[in-house]
This record gives sequence, C-alpha cells and structure tokens, in this order.
Amino acid sequence: MFAMQMKNHLRELQTERALASIEGLSNDSAYMSDLEDEIAATRSAYVAAAVTEIATLRAQLSGPQLG
Repeated sequence: MFAMQMKNHLRELQTERALASIEGLSNDSAYMSDLEDEIAATRSAYVAAAVTEIATLRAQLSGPQLG
C-alpha cells in the first residue's frame, strides 16, 4: 500500500502546482523551486516503492530469482 500512498501524495503535489499557477504563484521562484524539488523526490520514492512492491509480489508468486 506504500506505493499507492506515494502516488496519491504525488497527485496532491501536482494539483498544488496547478493551483499555484492559477493563483499567480508561479512567479514566486522560491516556492515553485521547493515544490518542484518535492515533486521530484516524491516521484523517485514512488517509482522505488512500486518497483519494490512488484518484485516482492513476483517473489511471492514464483519464488525468488537466483543467479
């Protein structure tokens, strides 16, 4: 369930970025930079969590990969 939580958080951040643009905050470089950094970090964590969950499920279904 961790990957799903990361995906939801990523969507929230993307929504925040869209709303910031609508509200005129896209000109606030410090805010936008922090937001973009958080989006990038969350995206990386989401991908890592998803890959880990896929590998774990595969190992449970067909045994660990050896060799």
